[in-house]
Amino acid sequence: MTNTLYRQGTRENLKGDYVLFVHPAKGYNSEGCEPKLQQFLKICLKYNPVNIGSEADLKKPGVPRTFEEKVESVMNTGAAAAVFDNLDSLKKALKEVKEADLGISTIITGLIDEVDQVCREAGITRHSVEHHLGFHGNTRRLAPQRVLEINSMCGHGCVSFKLVSKMIEQVKLGLITPKKAAQLLAKPCTCGVFNPARAEILLEEAREKGEN
Repeated sequence: MTNTLYRQGTRENLKGDYVLFVHPAKGYNSEGCEPKLQQFLKICLKYNPVNIGSEADLKKPGVPRTFEEKVESVMNTGAAAAVFDNLDSLKKALKEVKEADLGISTIITGLIDEVDQVCREAGITRHSVEHHLGFHGNTRRLAPQRVLEINSMCGHGCVSFKLVSKMIEQVKLGLITPKKAAQLLAKPCTCGVFNPARAEILLEEAREKGEN
């Protein structure tokens, strides 16, 4: 199970959003696995991820750190993750992770047909698939779709609806650029799975369409 499973969007705007992460099993292979988690992140850094993070980042919320500092702070509890905005980078990172043979469960979040293709090209037979079936019930009480698309990129829900709405409004008024707004939205997501590159595109679309 992964907290990145619930990302919202259209097929088109989800094409630039892929999360690759490894997760040790507590009591099985978590003890002393920091070097392996660091190796995973160092491999991913070769292929220009738009964000990275690990469980250690949850211990220091709000503390700005470089990608290199995040790698050094890795702990042996929880996952380490990297976010990519294109399939080519994801494929190259996955191939090298496979060759490293870290012995830790590896998960990819993305469109199933694209992820399946990348796995096959990397010589991997996927173990299983999990689908998010959407929201049910009184969906009229949900935030607007554009807000959900941005908010759901933080699996722990730390990027609030109000902050997203504020950034959409400020971008629309020309008070801030989509790129800067996306960077601000990424900060509350301490686990590092928020995709600022996709957020920038979504904010630009919201401005062009005059969305609130």
